[in-house]
Amino acid sequence: MNVLQVIPQLDAGGAERTTLEVAEAVVAAGGRALVVTEGGRLEAELEAVGGELVRLPVASKNPWTVWRNARRIAAIVKAEQIGIIHARSRAPAWSAKWAAARSGAHFVTTYHGTYNGKTGLKRWYNAVMAQGELVIANSQFIAAHIRVQHPFAADRIRVIPRGVDLDSFDPHKVAPQRVAALAASWGLDWPTDRLVALFPARLTGWKGQRETLAALGQLKAGGLAVPLTLFAGDAQGREAYLAELNELITRHGLEADVRIVGHCSDMPAAFAMADLALTPSVEPEAFGRTAAEAGAMHTPVIAADHGGAREVVVPGETGWRVEPGNPAALAAAIREAVSMTPAQRSEMGERAAQHVRTQFSTRALQAATLRVYEEVLSSQP
Repeated sequence: MNVLQVIPQLDAGGAERTTLEVAEAVVAAGGRALVVTEGGRLEAELEAVGGELVRLPVASKNPWTVWRNARRIAAIVKAEQIGIIHARSRAPAWSAKWAAARSGAHFVTTYHGTYNGKTGLKRWYNAVMAQGELVIANSQFIAAHIRVQHPFAADRIRVIPRGVDLDSFDPHKVAPQRVAALAASWGLDWPTDRLVALFPARLTGWKGQRETLAALGQLKAGGLAVPLTLFAGDAQGREAYLAELNELITRHGLEADVRIVGHCSDMPAAFAMADLALTPSVEPEAFGRTAAEAGAMHTPVIAADHGGAREVVVPGETGWRVEPGNPAALAAAIREAVSMTPAQRSEMGERAAQHVRTQFSTRALQAATLRVYEEVLSSQP
């Protein structure tokens, strides 16, 4: 089982993390795991699990580059005896599809998002993600979306929820010294008497940082308790958005209450630091991996009530779901979380961990993906 996955970059993100997890599973099964990508901060982790990086400009949407990448990938497939090409993003999926046709390899896709398509051309462009011999949906929400947008693929969908590495995201394996070191790197005194809320997401408008600041501002204006809120995520060059967030912090008088701490490479320690996690995306998440990781760490979650979060967060049991884009609803949920006793939050966190352990594990994702590979290998390309 030699598999070549194609993904634009290997930076932080659910699709990137899943790429590494699948590479690990392929190697453990005795195969080779090649990843065609432009690279990124996860390169060392790919090497550590036995994966092999092939650097090509697959983040480009330039038609000529996409076509050249198809020829390059086809040549790699033939030279390395690859049986399956697995595409995880649209532009490189076109290269991968053409490479599969040239080389005779099987073609599999994972549909990682909703891929908004308001024009006929954009819908045609998006449709490549539903043209795999088998199409992996990372949630029931995405599976339903594919059936509506690409009904021709309905019988080829296989639902494999994203997984959480339960060995890494285990509060019993995160030493207090590790949490203290992370806090110190962020300029925080630890431990603290304040309730800590973690917002784990890259800094981009659809993730809901603006709405979160508005919600915290409402609590502050009402004289209510505001948790120390940490925005842990990379701006990825969005300097104007970062400046806007800093301006909103000042406008709402939250300078002592909100910290933008940047990219975090130790998310288990970050969740161990937190009493509450916030994932209030304005647009629906395909799955909501950070909500699942928070749950695994016994951290209750406030999530937006749409998309894959509905499969991860059970209202009143493992956290809260609030109307997307509604700061007042978000403020109400934060107020309720803050008003709970530590024992009540702990009980909710334990229920969240149990839900994640039974529904969303990395090992389950790996095993299910290998079954998809076996299914296509037993068929004609």
